[in-house]
Amino acid sequence: MLNREEKAQVRERFKLKIHESDGQAFETLFTKIMRYAEPDFQQIKPWGNIGDRKNDGYIKSKGIYFQVYAPENIQNNYLEIIKKLETDFAGLLKQWNQSTPIKEFYFVVNDKYKGVNADAEQVMKNIVDNNNLSNGEIKTASDLEDLLFKLADDQIEIIIGHIYNPTDISILNYSDLNVIISHIMQSSIPIESIKDWHVPDWNTKIQFNNLSEGTKSLLDQGSIQIENLENYLNNNSNSLSTELCKKIREIYSEEKQNSSGDELFWKIVLRISPKDENSYVSAVVAIIAKYFETCDIFEKPTEDK
Repeated sequence: MLNREEKAQVRERFKLKIHESDGQAFETLFTKIMRYAEPDFQQIKPWGNIGDRKNDGYIKSKGIYFQVYAPENIQNNYLEIIKKLETDFAGLLKQWNQSTPIKEFYFVVNDKYKGVNADAEQVMKNIVDNNNLSNGEIKTASDLEDLLFKLADDQIEIIIGHIYNPTDISILNYSDLNVIISHIMQSSIPIESIKDWHVPDWNTKIQFNNLSEGTKSLLDQGSIQIENLENYLNNNSNSLSTELCKKIREIYSEEKQNSSGDELFWKIVLRISPKDENSYVSAVVAIIAKYFETCDIFEKPTEDK
């Protein structure tokens, strides 16, 4: 079973594949994963001038159909996504529904971890409702990553390549935390977010944990990045969010054995931050602010105390 370092390595290499895969390359990647995840999955290859008849693959026994789309730039193609979603399903309905009734329909898009437009989600909902499907969704890169991590280790290695020994991991510089910290440092905050920004109501918890006004001020400033951080995690696989939370709680549990208050806060910051520099520390405080607010770290005030 993959350990944390190996998972981080797999995740980074899979993301690289995602960003490099447009058109047929993404469909090939999707097909490789599906063949392991669903033994009954059958790829439909284009044939002559009839193409694939709007079906890139299906699980015949379950009536589940997939159509794959991988534009080079999803943000400039969201209207095309809506058009393709509608026309592809119409073609699928015409060509396949009579022989193998459509029960579920999935439109697999290589969003390169950027998410899809809300209008496309609404179009998919209309397709499901208007055709009495039991389910239908737009699947993105993060969904495909989640599926990848459900496979056996040897299957994952076939898809992403050789997994290096954890003892060699340092020379590869794979680190979930560093990637997330880098993302926060490079992200701009929209003016709309600043206008609507409200500091979380955590004064009681700050006092309960004997944190100073200075530390409170840092957490307040870090909280403006919480929404940005959550959007990043939502556009990645569930395992990334889970591993990040687990790592932060692990560091907190270790450090609280011998420290409390501001000392504990700064020990956590310095454990997480790759460098003792303001830009890195600010990004780390944003991460701590998220898990401070959700009560994953530091003690939650109780009425009896």
